[in-house]
Amino acid sequence: MIFNQGSPLYAVEIDHKEGENIMYINYFGAPFVPSLARYGEVMARTISSIIENPNVSRVVFVQQRNYNYPFEQVEMLVEIAQLFNFLTKQEKVLSPERLSLFGDVGQFHGQINYLMGLLQSDPVACYLEMGNIIRGISGNSQEYRDLNSKGYLRFLERIKEMVENTKIIKLIKDVIDTYYVGDRSVYDQIFRPDVMPNFTFTRLVAQLPKDAKLVDQYEIEADDENITVTILKKEDATNHIYHIMPPEYNLDEDHHLLLNLGKNVLIEHQPKAEEFTDPERTRSIFLNVAKDLLRELAENKNVSLSYRELNKLARILVRQTIGSGLVEVLLLDEKLQDIFLNSPIAQNPIFVRHEEHGECITNIIPSYEDADSWASKLRLQSGRPLDEANPILDTDLFFGNVRARVAAIQRPLSPNGLAYAIRRHRDQPWTLPLFIRNKMINPIGAGIVSFMIDGSRTLLVAGTRSSGKTSFLGSSMLEIMPKTRTIVIEDTLELPVEALRKIGYNIQRMKVRSALTESSTEVEASEGIRASLRLGDSALIVGEVRSTEAKALYEAMRVGALANVVAGTIHGASPYGVFDRLVNDLNVPITSFKATDLILIANPIKTPDGMHSMKRVLQLAEVRKHWTKDPLEEKGFVDLLRYNVEKDELEPTEELMNGDSEVIKDIASNVRGWAGNWDAVYDNILLRGKVKQEIVNVAEIMKMPELLEAKFNSSANDAFHRISDEITREIGVPLSERVFPDWKNWLMSKVKKN
Repeated sequence: MIFNQGSPLYAVEIDHKEGENIMYINYFGAPFVPSLARYGEVMARTISSIIENPNVSRVVFVQQRNYNYPFEQVEMLVEIAQLFNFLTKQEKVLSPERLSLFGDVGQFHGQINYLMGLLQSDPVACYLEMGNIIRGISGNSQEYRDLNSKGYLRFLERIKEMVENTKIIKLIKDVIDTYYVGDRSVYDQIFRPDVMPNFTFTRLVAQLPKDAKLVDQYEIEADDENITVTILKKEDATNHIYHIMPPEYNLDEDHHLLLNLGKNVLIEHQPKAEEFTDPERTRSIFLNVAKDLLRELAENKNVSLSYRELNKLARILVRQTIGSGLVEVLLLDEKLQDIFLNSPIAQNPIFVRHEEHGECITNIIPSYEDADSWASKLRLQSGRPLDEANPILDTDLFFGNVRARVAAIQRPLSPNGLAYAIRRHRDQPWTLPLFIRNKMINPIGAGIVSFMIDGSRTLLVAGTRSSGKTSFLGSSMLEIMPKTRTIVIEDTLELPVEALRKIGYNIQRMKVRSALTESSTEVEASEGIRASLRLGDSALIVGEVRSTEAKALYEAMRVGALANVVAGTIHGASPYGVFDRLVNDLNVPITSFKATDLILIANPIKTPDGMHSMKRVLQLAEVRKHWTKDPLEEKGFVDLLRYNVEKDELEPTEELMNGDSEVIKDIASNVRGWAGNWDAVYDNILLRGKVKQEIVNVAEIMKMPELLEAKFNSSANDAFHRISDEITREIGVPLSERVFPDWKNWLMSKVKKN
């Protein structure tokens, strides 16, 4: 904090950060709320301070709340300060020598002194008063009859012209005729501060832009209260405005005081690294400490707090101390997919990617203090460095049910300081029925993925960034039978391991060193993969294949992990792009690459206007084994599914329809009743897709979205396998015409119970 309640009233401090010169003026103890628009003395005092500090880019009035005036408003005050300085020092308008040119020095001195005072406290009034004086001189009034009126007239007209060319006068030129001296309402539309609680330096633009159209409005739940989100659109803007009003910005003065005092106490605590090994436990402890502290402070300050108010203030205090501030509020919105904080961090609003409205600019502007605090917490929590020698940090952020991946960069990689990109994961795992509903994949695509997972194939999910690779891999994990032991290897914890564990999956997570980290205590990814081979027969899921662990992954594929499915994600826009990256960039031998059975490509599809994008599975290709050097030239890739852009869905290829899939035939060859019976195999693929689609249909008809979630999806898969087993024992193969009616009866019985 720059000032406290013991600091001298009107004291001025200049803070230099990341190319910004921020002027703080202390108003603790002032009997009024400081406002440039409302009080002439506040404007005059600010302009006087700017004259002494001409490079100011931002002004903050510090009181129980902080009132921040951004550069766009401050530059108008700087212009007035420069004009005042020019007139009084260079032009010497107040000097007796200058005024003696026009006659009676005393008579002119008072008038010019009055105008220069108005220039600092009320530039509009100064402009109008000069106009009145000029008109009086031009009319040869008695007051000016014996003076050198022509010289004085030219002198005033020159000053008036300078004032007229300032941005303040230009902005209100259309309404200036309605203004009278003493009426400051005209400044209300010019000087509108961002109001910040004193316990945070994050700025919030509270006012809704007047020239924007309302597009959407909804509420997000924050514990026991709702926060309103407003989506707006300006006519000429390409992105939407995401406007939010967090609870910490709607508090009364007493609650502000308690939080300010409480934060001063809690920030004296120096956290240890071990406190961040279990963030949820640490958060719970701090929440109880915050409640006790606020209760005690409220008693000392004679502030009455209800039980609900105490809980609300305690949560805010935790969020603003050991938490991530307003970033946490944004992460509560399930519709947000990405959050971007660009450097210089205090000079840019936060940007978000919304699932419905695309790229949005928010009304939140973080502070340098926040950025530094988050970096320290992420270092402690992850155990990974973030400094000039290691300017990149990939880690995770967890609180409550929220999971997010955080990428931080700093100097020298980011020359303007810290910047963050945060990917929010869905609160519950994605499922294949959910992807069918969102049209990322269709029933036959979901059916063949389910069939391949059951067949213990090796699968790489490829695509660009933000293509849904990791989400799709997570949905595929739900197709693994819960009784199957699964090992998940990640450098950043993105896959829904905890959610799967809660619904009964036999799963072990391993966290390995990031490919971007040169040194840490974590185990290298390749060693983690090799260690997984010593942990027993397990399905193996690799969060993302990035670096040298690729060789170890293919070693796992070739030495026996095929007893169960092996799957992972990788960056690549096509099957050949995946081959090129693995073989040519990551040095996986060609013979090892052939251990890949399937490559699924997921990428965003742009709309013709370029304004929107939709995540889609574009291709599912199997990798043949006959080629020796180049799979593209030697037809080593065979598409089983291909995206039809006109129909906006996946379509089976002739190879799949005709049974020309070596992978599927290999799976069928080991199953009694399927070997040599392509019709029965294809019937089972279609059956699996039909089951997924039926879940979507019933969820929509019955208005039961919970049917699309992981818990029910797991139960539905178990029922499918159980019923299929019963039918197989009866007739030899799990024919769709027998399995589907029994499974649908099971589905409807579950729906009726709920």
